[in-house]
Amino acid sequence: MTDVTDRQTQEIPTGLSRTGMTANALKAAISDHLLYSICRPAAVLTTQNYYTALALAVRDRLQGRWMPTTQTFLDLSKKVTCYLSAEFLMGPQLGNNLLNLGIEESAREALADLGQDLDAVLACEEEPGLGNGGLGRLAACYLDSLATLQRPSIGYGIRYEFGIFDQEIHEGWQIERTDNWLSSGNPWEVYKPDMNYSAGWAGHTEQYVDVAGHFRVRWVPGHVVKGVGYDTAVQGYGVPNCNTLTLWSARAIESFALEAFNTGDYYKAVEQEVTAETVTKVLYPNDEPEIGKRLRLAQQYFFVTCSLQDILRIHLEVAGRPLRELPDQWAVQLNDTHPSIAVAELMRLLVDEHHVHWDEAWDITVRTFGYTNHTLLPEALETWPLRLFDESLPRHLEIIYEINNHFLEQVRTRFPDDPDRVSRMSLIGEDGGKCVRMAHLATVGSHRINGVAALHSELLKASVLKDFYEMWPDRFGNITNGVTPRRFLALSNPGLRDLFNETIGDGWLTDLYKLRELEPYAEDPEFLKRWRAVKRANKSRLAEYVHTTTGIELDPTWMYDIQVKRIHEYKRQHLNALHIVTLYHRLKTQPGLVIPPRVFIFGGKAAPGYFMAKRIIKLITAIGATVNNDPDVNRFLRVVFLPNFNVKNAHLVYPAANLSEQISTAGKEASGTGNMKFMMNGALTVGTLDGANVEIREEAGAENFFLFGLTVEEVEQLQATGYRPADYIERNAELTAVLQLISDGTFTHGDTEILRPVLDSLVFHDPFLALADYASYIECQDRISRVWNDRDHWSKMSILNAARSGKFSSDRAIREYCDEIWNVGPMGVNL
Repeated sequence: MTDVTDRQTQEIPTGLSRTGMTANALKAAISDHLLYSICRPAAVLTTQNYYTALALAVRDRLQGRWMPTTQTFLDLSKKVTCYLSAEFLMGPQLGNNLLNLGIEESAREALADLGQDLDAVLACEEEPGLGNGGLGRLAACYLDSLATLQRPSIGYGIRYEFGIFDQEIHEGWQIERTDNWLSSGNPWEVYKPDMNYSAGWAGHTEQYVDVAGHFRVRWVPGHVVKGVGYDTAVQGYGVPNCNTLTLWSARAIESFALEAFNTGDYYKAVEQEVTAETVTKVLYPNDEPEIGKRLRLAQQYFFVTCSLQDILRIHLEVAGRPLRELPDQWAVQLNDTHPSIAVAELMRLLVDEHHVHWDEAWDITVRTFGYTNHTLLPEALETWPLRLFDESLPRHLEIIYEINNHFLEQVRTRFPDDPDRVSRMSLIGEDGGKCVRMAHLATVGSHRINGVAALHSELLKASVLKDFYEMWPDRFGNITNGVTPRRFLALSNPGLRDLFNETIGDGWLTDLYKLRELEPYAEDPEFLKRWRAVKRANKSRLAEYVHTTTGIELDPTWMYDIQVKRIHEYKRQHLNALHIVTLYHRLKTQPGLVIPPRVFIFGGKAAPGYFMAKRIIKLITAIGATVNNDPDVNRFLRVVFLPNFNVKNAHLVYPAANLSEQISTAGKEASGTGNMKFMMNGALTVGTLDGANVEIREEAGAENFFLFGLTVEEVEQLQATGYRPADYIERNAELTAVLQLISDGTFTHGDTEILRPVLDSLVFHDPFLALADYASYIECQDRISRVWNDRDHWSKMSILNAARSGKFSSDRAIREYCDEIWNVGPMGVNL
């Protein structure tokens, strides 16, 4: 290994060790950080040390773009968008930043000169698990696209000390471990102790008359915490623009009580700090008990108030703009209902703190906010018990009542003979105890409301927010989700990236529609051969990871059939499992049967308190243990549950997939983004007409999509007329046999009780109609096997899926947000 003190870079000026992009400049920068930042002698340096040194060197180069970008928009000559999200699942940063800066090969060469391998160094990065799944990953994709499209933006969220749990599988059961993602530090963030704001909680309100004779209300919180900012650079691809993600961490106003310490009460001396830091301690605390609900509401209010105060500081103090211009200079997007308390908080800040008249404050608020709805599931639309809300945020409840009074007057005026509508639209719900309806608050307080797929947006207008759509049809629209092709194709699938670049150039990286130029090559035998070679290499890479992680050996010539997403009944991993049991049953009862070999790979986490989701994981792992160890079937079938699915191992999963399982009940998935990542990497989709599947099928062509299952209308009709799962069991002998295999303990060593809850749910309730779609799904899967046997035809379909994935770039989605909702244009940056 080369000694870091032997620079061999004397020709590199000192300044270039911070800014230079050549291999020599990066080598000098890494060496400097090893010496001055890591402070370890060469003899004890680890690969982790080299990761940190390279990350700091790359951050230096980001800094040279970050500050000019920030300085350019601080005068607010251009409108800025602010994305408020409780989740930002950013993923590993080093590889992404190397790609966006165009210095991947320089870094590889620099490390090689220092005796290190870039891939080994990249593997050291700990992933910040600051999200639960698609919502947080979408937010991260949007930040990437905002920077790449040169649109000024700030992402605002929470710096959870412990992120989404690390998932382990023991004896087939999910075990949750603490996600201590900060244990080795985070070289990408910059601590900003001077950027701090107060966030109150509980207490009471007081009415008074100010010196000008105006009636006022002040909130006297019961206790106050301080939010301190941590900034992370978000570099655009191939542009100088580098935007900002600000995450807030909670601190005590006075973290150490010296008097208590001096009197020997050591616990009391740090009590305030411990209590305050609880607010940002963990992502999504269990909100089954009331204390969990209080903490979750506290988290949402905490990051919202810090973010809004930061926006107002920049607007008033830095840019010197009047408050009435706030909507002209800032577009604030509410990513689902989690930040919807922002509507009441901005009103509080404007009316109580800045003494703006109520009507003007409301006009500013509505014109500032946009709201993205991400779900049609009623249980996912947040509500807070009125008593808990009143005790936690008393002033905000008063403001919500006032907003509600004004709003319901409009409803009565518009619909004078419809009292039921008033009750349905009220911000205060009455069913099952009074509560605050956060989706209603976000809808009333925003000038635009959008769904995230064409079907979802139509269903939103027809069901969940139907009354609001009838009130304000012009406020509603659709922006189909998208994902960044930089991370989920170029970074994670370098073999395919190189093939695309050699074939059509690299313009697709910023205009994914250019992949359409690949279509003629779907008939080219040489291109087909290279395409299959790339897929084979990706499958081998995943197989190696699977073997290391689970001990299961996979054959990369088999079909890789993959379903990776949060474990939930509506996503129907259990329907996928029924297909595996069907194939198992056929192989066991038909000696000599030959089927195309297939690997079934699952990944995803079940919420810690979600009983049925955890049982579904047990169902999958139990089937896998039986199948993988049965010589009658393991020549054709293998089943893998990949633990701890996250962005980092997603880099291995999406490029390796042959078949993408998108099998949710029609009308339940808002959009999906995993379906888009699979498509970009050439996987074929088997799916229902749900969420963005509809648009994927339209883009790919119906002939290149495996469709099955009930439509939304058929689902609604079946549920309205009374769905009986038993009817479908009685009419299908194969389904009966499959359920019997699960029931009699075939996959659980004779134990008939472990999987009984899943079986009973299917047989007696089946809320997401898995059994109603079973026959159609099995027929579709049989067709998939026949198509797989025609290697050239499958490869052609695969190429066309990737070539027609352009619509699903987050660049397209963000351009639509900027043009249709935010009115945020591009901003050039001079370095």
